[in-house]
Amino acid sequence: MDYKELRTVKQLAAEATFVTEAKLRWWIFHADTNGLKTALIKIGGRVYIDRFEFNRWLESRRLAPVSDA
Repeated sequence: MDYKELRTVKQLAAEATFVTEAKLRWWIFHADTNGLKTALIKIGGRVYIDRFEFNRWLESRRLAPVSDA
């Protein structure tokens, strides 16, 4: 794991402009049921998101496979 890839909710929302902080927090709240838990690291009361794992999780939600064309 590359710890340089860890982001706070605010940081990830700023980088991934298609998603709001509120949506990220909703996904985190439901991480046990939606599969996002593998991308989360909790230290004390703060949650960090592994950007690489978040991108893998997001890709797993794609409705159709992407062609390499």
